Amino acid sequence: MVSTSARPVSRPLNFWWCLGVPAVAAIILVLLELTDLDMDLARLFYDPVAGDFIGRHSYFLEDILHDRAKEVVIAFSVFAIFGFIGAFFVERLKPFKRELGCLVLSLGLATSFVTPVKAVTAVQCPWSLEQFGGHETYSKLMEHRPQTDKPGRCWPGGHAATGFTLFALFFVLRDRRPRLAKQAFIFAFALGSVFSISRMMQGAHFFSHNVWTAIFCWLICLGSYYWLLYRPAVKAEAAVRAQPVSA
Repeated sequence: MVSTSARPVSRPLNFWWCLGVPAVAAIILVLLELTDLDMDLARLFYDPVAGDFIGRHSYFLEDILHDRAKEVVIAFSVFAIFGFIGAFFVERLKPFKRELGCLVLSLGLATSFVTPVKAVTAVQCPWSLEQFGGHETYSKLMEHRPQTDKPGRCWPGGHAATGFTLFALFFVLRDRRPRLAKQAFIFAFALGSVFSISRMMQGAHFFSHNVWTAIFCWLICLGSYYWLLYRPAVKAEAAVRAQPVSA
Protein backbone atom coordinates (compact mmCIF):
# COMPACT_ATOMS: atom_id res chain seq x y z
CA MET A 1 0.00 0.00 0.00
CA VAL A 2 2.85 2.37 0.72
CA SER A 3 6.39 3.07 -0.34
CA THR A 4 7.79 4.48 2.91
CA SER A 5 6.97 4.10 6.57
CA ALA A 6 7.44 7.76 7.53
CA ARG A 7 4.32 9.90 7.30
CA PRO A 8 4.72 12.08 4.22
CA VAL A 9 3.91 15.76 3.98
CA SER A 10 0.47 16.09 2.43
CA ARG A 11 0.02 17.48 -1.02
CA PRO A 12 -1.97 20.75 -0.87
CA LEU A 13 -5.73 20.35 -0.90
CA ASN A 14 -7.59 22.42 -3.47
CA PHE A 15 -10.64 23.26 -1.39
CA TRP A 16 -12.28 25.06 -4.32
CA TRP A 17 -12.27 21.69 -6.06
CA CYS A 18 -12.90 19.41 -3.08
CA LEU A 19 -15.76 21.49 -1.71
CA GLY A 20 -16.77 23.57 -4.71
CA VAL A 21 -17.74 20.70 -6.99
CA PRO A 22 -19.97 19.02 -4.37
CA ALA A 23 -21.53 22.40 -3.56
CA VAL A 24 -22.32 23.09 -7.22
CA ALA A 25 -23.71 19.57 -7.60
CA ALA A 26 -25.93 20.09 -4.56
CA ILE A 27 -27.25 23.39 -5.95
CA ILE A 28 -28.01 21.71 -9.28
CA LEU A 29 -29.88 18.92 -7.47
CA VAL A 30 -31.96 21.46 -5.58
CA LEU A 31 -32.80 23.23 -8.85
CA LEU A 32 -33.70 19.88 -10.44
CA GLU A 33 -36.46 19.65 -7.83
CA LEU A 34 -38.27 22.13 -10.08
CA THR A 35 -38.22 19.59 -12.92
CA ASP A 36 -39.51 16.06 -13.48
CA LEU A 37 -36.09 14.62 -14.33
CA ASP A 38 -36.25 11.94 -11.63
CA MET A 39 -39.61 10.66 -12.83
CA ASP A 40 -38.59 10.84 -16.49
CA LEU A 41 -35.46 8.77 -15.86
CA ALA A 42 -37.39 6.26 -13.75
CA ARG A 43 -39.86 5.75 -16.60
CA LEU A 44 -36.98 4.67 -18.84
CA PHE A 45 -36.57 1.59 -16.64
CA TYR A 46 -40.27 0.84 -16.21
CA ASP A 47 -42.16 -1.60 -18.43
CA PRO A 48 -45.85 -0.58 -18.42
CA VAL A 49 -46.86 -3.83 -20.13
CA ALA A 50 -45.30 -6.00 -17.44
CA GLY A 51 -46.25 -3.46 -14.78
CA ASP A 52 -42.82 -3.53 -13.18
CA PHE A 53 -39.27 -2.25 -13.47
CA ILE A 54 -37.11 -4.11 -15.96
CA GLY A 55 -34.55 -5.12 -13.34
CA ARG A 56 -36.88 -5.76 -10.41
CA HIS A 57 -36.53 -9.55 -10.51
CA SER A 58 -33.10 -9.79 -12.14
CA TYR A 59 -30.92 -12.45 -10.51
CA PHE A 60 -27.75 -10.63 -11.57
CA LEU A 61 -28.85 -7.21 -10.29
CA GLU A 62 -30.32 -8.46 -7.01
CA ASP A 63 -28.17 -11.42 -6.00
CA ILE A 64 -24.83 -10.60 -7.61
CA LEU A 65 -24.62 -6.83 -8.00
CA HIS A 66 -26.55 -6.09 -4.81
CA ASP A 67 -26.20 -8.84 -2.22
CA ARG A 68 -22.83 -10.39 -3.13
CA ALA A 69 -21.21 -7.05 -4.00
CA LYS A 70 -22.33 -5.58 -0.68
CA GLU A 71 -20.86 -8.58 1.13
CA VAL A 72 -17.51 -8.01 -0.59
CA VAL A 73 -17.40 -4.37 0.55
CA ILE A 74 -18.43 -5.41 4.08
CA ALA A 75 -15.63 -8.00 4.10
CA PHE A 76 -13.17 -5.31 3.00
CA SER A 77 -14.36 -3.10 5.86
CA VAL A 78 -13.87 -5.93 8.35
CA PHE A 79 -10.32 -6.47 7.10
CA ALA A 80 -9.71 -2.73 7.49
CA ILE A 81 -10.86 -2.94 11.11
CA PHE A 82 -8.57 -5.90 11.76
CA GLY A 83 -5.74 -3.99 10.11
CA PHE A 84 -6.33 -0.97 12.34
CA ILE A 85 -6.41 -3.13 15.47
CA GLY A 86 -3.29 -4.91 14.30
CA ALA A 87 -1.51 -1.57 13.88
CA PHE A 88 -1.37 -1.31 17.68
CA PHE A 89 0.57 -4.56 17.94
CA VAL A 90 2.23 -5.45 14.63
CA GLU A 91 5.45 -3.51 13.97
CA ARG A 92 5.02 -3.46 10.18
CA LEU A 93 1.55 -1.91 10.53
CA LYS A 94 2.32 0.65 13.26
CA PRO A 95 3.55 3.37 10.83
CA PHE A 96 0.20 3.16 9.04
CA LYS A 97 -2.03 3.39 12.10
CA ARG A 98 -3.45 6.77 11.14
CA GLU A 99 -4.16 5.72 7.55
CA LEU A 100 -5.93 2.58 8.71
CA GLY A 101 -7.84 4.55 11.33
CA CYS A 102 -8.91 7.08 8.72
CA LEU A 103 -10.03 4.26 6.43
CA VAL A 104 -12.12 2.62 9.16
CA LEU A 105 -13.65 5.93 10.25
CA SER A 106 -14.53 6.93 6.68
CA LEU A 107 -16.07 3.56 5.82
CA GLY A 108 -18.05 3.54 9.05
CA LEU A 109 -19.44 7.06 8.79
CA ALA A 110 -20.14 6.93 5.05
CA THR A 111 -22.37 3.88 5.46
CA SER A 112 -23.90 4.37 8.91
CA PHE A 113 -25.41 7.79 8.14
CA VAL A 114 -27.75 6.32 5.53
CA THR A 115 -30.30 4.47 7.70
CA PRO A 116 -31.11 7.30 10.17
CA VAL A 117 -31.37 9.85 7.35
CA LYS A 118 -33.74 7.53 5.47
CA ALA A 119 -35.97 7.40 8.55
CA VAL A 120 -36.01 11.19 8.90
CA THR A 121 -36.68 12.04 5.25
CA ALA A 122 -39.23 9.24 4.61
CA VAL A 123 -38.87 9.51 0.83
CA GLN A 124 -40.70 6.81 -1.13
CA CYS A 125 -38.98 4.43 -3.55
CA PRO A 126 -40.12 4.51 -7.18
CA TRP A 127 -41.46 0.93 -6.97
CA SER A 128 -43.84 2.03 -4.18
CA LEU A 129 -45.47 4.83 -6.17
CA GLU A 130 -48.83 4.80 -7.92
CA GLN A 131 -47.14 5.76 -11.21
CA PHE A 132 -45.23 2.48 -11.11
CA GLY A 133 -47.82 0.05 -9.84
CA GLY A 134 -47.53 0.85 -6.14
CA HIS A 135 -49.90 2.55 -3.73
CA GLU A 136 -47.94 5.55 -2.41
CA THR A 137 -48.16 9.18 -3.51
CA TYR A 138 -45.09 10.77 -5.06
CA SER A 139 -43.47 13.73 -3.36
CA LYS A 140 -40.16 15.41 -4.10
CA LEU A 141 -37.39 15.75 -1.54
CA MET A 142 -38.30 19.28 -0.48
CA GLU A 143 -42.05 18.70 -0.47
CA HIS A 144 -44.41 17.69 2.32
CA ARG A 145 -44.83 13.92 2.70
CA PRO A 146 -48.40 12.69 2.14
CA GLN A 147 -49.91 10.78 5.05
CA THR A 148 -49.22 7.04 4.80
CA ASP A 149 -48.99 3.93 6.95
CA LYS A 150 -45.73 2.97 5.23
CA PRO A 151 -43.23 5.88 5.21
CA GLY A 152 -40.53 5.59 2.56
CA ARG A 153 -36.94 4.62 3.31
CA CYS A 154 -35.25 5.54 0.03
CA TRP A 155 -33.25 8.76 0.47
CA PRO A 156 -30.28 8.66 0.36
CA GLY A 157 -29.29 5.52 -1.53
CA GLY A 158 -27.88 2.77 0.66
CA HIS A 159 -26.39 0.60 -2.06
CA ALA A 160 -24.87 3.61 -3.78
CA ALA A 161 -23.16 4.45 -0.48
CA THR A 162 -21.65 0.96 -0.48
CA GLY A 163 -19.71 1.95 -3.59
CA PHE A 164 -19.09 5.63 -2.97
CA THR A 165 -17.76 4.99 0.53
CA LEU A 166 -14.61 3.71 -1.18
CA PHE A 167 -13.71 7.34 -1.87
CA ALA A 168 -11.93 6.72 1.44
CA LEU A 169 -9.23 4.82 -0.43
CA PHE A 170 -8.44 7.89 -2.51
CA PHE A 171 -7.76 10.01 0.55
CA VAL A 172 -5.85 7.30 2.43
CA LEU A 173 -3.52 6.83 -0.55
CA ARG A 174 -3.22 10.41 -1.88
CA ASP A 175 -0.11 11.41 0.10
CA ARG A 176 1.87 8.16 -0.18
CA ARG A 177 0.78 6.77 -3.55
CA PRO A 178 -0.79 9.57 -5.65
CA ARG A 179 -1.12 7.52 -8.84
CA LEU A 180 -2.77 4.64 -7.03
CA ALA A 181 -5.03 7.15 -5.26
CA LYS A 182 -6.34 8.39 -8.62
CA GLN A 183 -7.06 4.82 -9.65
CA ALA A 184 -8.89 4.29 -6.35
CA PHE A 185 -11.00 7.39 -7.00
CA ILE A 186 -11.96 6.16 -10.47
CA PHE A 187 -12.79 2.73 -9.07
CA ALA A 188 -14.95 4.13 -6.24
CA PHE A 189 -16.79 6.50 -8.58
CA ALA A 190 -17.36 3.77 -11.16
CA LEU A 191 -18.51 1.22 -8.58
CA GLY A 192 -20.87 3.68 -6.92
CA SER A 193 -22.27 4.64 -10.33
CA VAL A 194 -22.83 1.00 -11.33
CA PHE A 195 -24.57 0.30 -8.04
CA SER A 196 -26.68 3.43 -8.51
CA ILE A 197 -27.81 2.56 -12.02
CA SER A 198 -28.55 -1.04 -11.07
CA ARG A 199 -30.88 0.10 -8.29
CA MET A 200 -32.55 2.59 -10.61
CA MET A 201 -33.21 -0.28 -13.01
CA GLN A 202 -34.88 -2.13 -10.15
CA GLY A 203 -37.01 0.84 -9.13
CA ALA A 204 -35.31 1.18 -5.76
CA HIS A 205 -34.07 4.76 -6.18
CA PHE A 206 -34.39 7.89 -8.23
CA PHE A 207 -31.36 9.41 -9.95
CA SER A 208 -31.05 12.31 -7.49
CA HIS A 209 -31.01 9.94 -4.50
CA ASN A 210 -27.74 8.45 -5.68
CA VAL A 211 -26.07 11.75 -6.58
CA TRP A 212 -26.86 13.10 -3.11
CA THR A 213 -25.32 9.93 -1.68
CA ALA A 214 -22.12 10.46 -3.65
CA ILE A 215 -21.87 14.02 -2.32
CA PHE A 216 -22.34 12.94 1.29
CA CYS A 217 -19.82 10.09 1.01
CA TRP A 218 -17.22 12.39 -0.57
CA LEU A 219 -17.61 15.02 2.14
CA ILE A 220 -17.43 12.43 4.92
CA CYS A 221 -14.26 10.91 3.51
CA LEU A 222 -12.77 14.36 2.92
CA GLY A 223 -13.54 15.41 6.49
CA SER A 224 -12.02 12.24 7.94
CA TYR A 225 -8.87 12.75 5.88
CA TYR A 226 -8.55 16.41 6.85
CA TRP A 227 -8.98 15.59 10.54
CA LEU A 228 -6.70 12.57 10.75
CA LEU A 229 -4.18 12.67 7.91
CA TYR A 230 -3.87 16.09 6.32
CA ARG A 231 -0.38 17.34 7.12
CA PRO A 232 0.56 20.31 4.92
CA ALA A 233 4.15 21.53 4.76
CA VAL A 234 3.61 24.40 7.21
CA LYS A 235 2.24 22.12 9.93
CA ALA A 236 4.91 19.51 9.26
CA GLU A 237 7.70 22.08 9.66
CA ALA A 238 6.10 23.41 12.84
CA ALA A 239 5.93 19.87 14.25
CA VAL A 240 9.62 19.31 13.50
CA ARG A 241 10.64 22.59 15.16
CA ALA A 242 8.54 21.71 18.23
CA GLN A 243 10.44 18.48 18.81
CA PRO A 244 13.07 18.69 21.58
CA VAL A 245 16.67 18.78 20.41
CA SER A 246 18.77 15.93 21.82
CA ALA A 247 22.16 16.79 23.32
